[in-house]
Amino acid sequence: MAKTEEKELTLNEKLAVIQTKFKSKKSRFNSFGKYNFRSAEDILEATKPYLLELNVSVTINERLLESNFLQFPMLESTATISDNLSSINATAIVGIDLDQKGMQMPQKFGSASSYGKKYALGNLFLIDDTQDPDHGKAEPETNKDLPVLDEAAFAKAKEFMTNGGSIDTIKKKYKLSPEAEKILTSL
Repeated sequence: MAKTEEKELTLNEKLAVIQTKFKSKKSRFNSFGKYNFRSAEDILEATKPYLLELNVSVTINERLLESNFLQFPMLESTATISDNLSSINATAIVGIDLDQKGMQMPQKFGSASSYGKKYALGNLFLIDDTQDPDHGKAEPETNKDLPVLDEAAFAKAKEFMTNGGSIDTIKKKYKLSPEAEKILTSL
């Protein structure tokens, strides 16, 4: 019997393996926005098993973009997967908000850097984060038994709404009947 030779995968095929088998949990929690998310570090950790298996490496490079036409500095993050023969890149561009309150200058750049890296890696590995809050739609809460809005809580909810509160904030804490929701939204 002739021994069949195993064909070496192309870089595109290796990337496709990672893209289709990739799993990275949203292991971090944003207590302000009350949502789970994954970081660039989480993504990189999840890719490690594939690096030796497929004989590839992943790198991230950043470049500061400045121009007279830009209102603020932009950071271009480029995620690259390569083998000994070729490489494939994916980029993400994020703005650096120099007027961000409550942050030191290094934090402003570090925050933009983390965000850019995460999205460059997401673009490279086809990570679908369309359910992330930073895409305008929070993940639905599951397996959470919310208490029913009782009379005392309803009085507080009315006061909250009268003072400019959001019905969504109340719905995150209590189960609302259609009638209660209608009354609260009319305030």
